[in-house]
Amino acid sequence: MFKKLFSRPKEAHSKNVIIVSGLPRSGTSMMMKMLAEGGLSAVVDSLRQADEDNPNGYFEIESSKSLKDGEKKWLYDAQGKVVKVISYLLEFLPDDLSYDIIFMEREIGEILASQQKMLMRRNETSMLSDVEMEAQFREHLRAVKYWTARKPNMRILFVKYSEMVNAPETLCQSIVDFLEMPLDLKAMQSVPSQSLYRNRS
Repeated sequence: MFKKLFSRPKEAHSKNVIIVSGLPRSGTSMMMKMLAEGGLSAVVDSLRQADEDNPNGYFEIESSKSLKDGEKKWLYDAQGKVVKVISYLLEFLPDDLSYDIIFMEREIGEILASQQKMLMRRNETSMLSDVEMEAQFREHLRAVKYWTARKPNMRILFVKYSEMVNAPETLCQSIVDFLEMPLDLKAMQSVPSQSLYRNRS
């Protein structure tokens, strides 16, 4: 099931930046599309086009990759909107904004398999073995969960990718409840696809 961690009282949600986060290949693009279909404005630049790895698109904004370099002004225009920020960049979010974070969780083995296939299609190789990568991922996730739970300007909802694909009705309602926004449930539920769940444990 999904897990909720509320680090502050529910208030002024329309002013919060809604963040979709998680490890790469964990279902963040799917969640971005779900929220966009549900009625939220997505902050994207469309520089990264849909491809075989993400047929429905990546829903990214290149500026998010520059958060660690101090490029943060664009986030102040994202209040009440949804933006994808991978988990490795969450620590660089400015502290004077409030965030509702939907964090995608996926089995590490599935993430590694998906990542390997993507690298092969691009004729690229990883510098780390799967064992080393898995250890890094697990340690990173532990650190992120510890850190976000202690941030007073962050609320976080953990959503399992496999459960969202298999039972979107229940989990979509949990997202609507978390965000407290009148989203289109049917449109959101139509996005998860068994055919795109191509790397299963």
